[in-house]
Amino acid sequence: MKRSLKFEDNRQVLTMRHLKIAGLIAVLGATPASALQPLHENPTVVHGFYAIGLADEVRKNCETISPRMLRAYNYLRALHKWARKQGYSDEQIKELTDNKEEKRALRARIRADLADRGASPENPEGYCTVGREEIAKGSVAGKLLRAR
Repeated sequence: MKRSLKFEDNRQVLTMRHLKIAGLIAVLGATPASALQPLHENPTVVHGFYAIGLADEVRKNCETISPRMLRAYNYLRALHKWARKQGYSDEQIKELTDNKEEKRALRARIRADLADRGASPENPEGYCTVGREEIAKGSVAGKLLRAR
């Protein structure tokens, strides 16, 4: 025989279910910053800084491509905002942006990738080729550039 639940019983079940869900959200959402992946290893941040650096190298070395400075600034601000939402502090973000060793390593990686794609001080037109390719692909770096 089925037992019918009274309205009050349903409310109690509903309340317990809500409490369990709220507890789960609280536990999952309360991740301490120390449990976060180091910012310089975070794929979203690394990809973002790589795109900005690639666009910067192209615009510095190709006279027919100019930067979209406002778009680059807005992208950088969005990356900062994203990192804050992930739980990184302003101090952690500043530490990364001020880290000269990380900047050098990223710049070396970008220049090596550019050289693999035919862009080098010996072949300045290669920067323009890479820039036009990035613009055509609609990549993050390409969106930060404009062909004149």
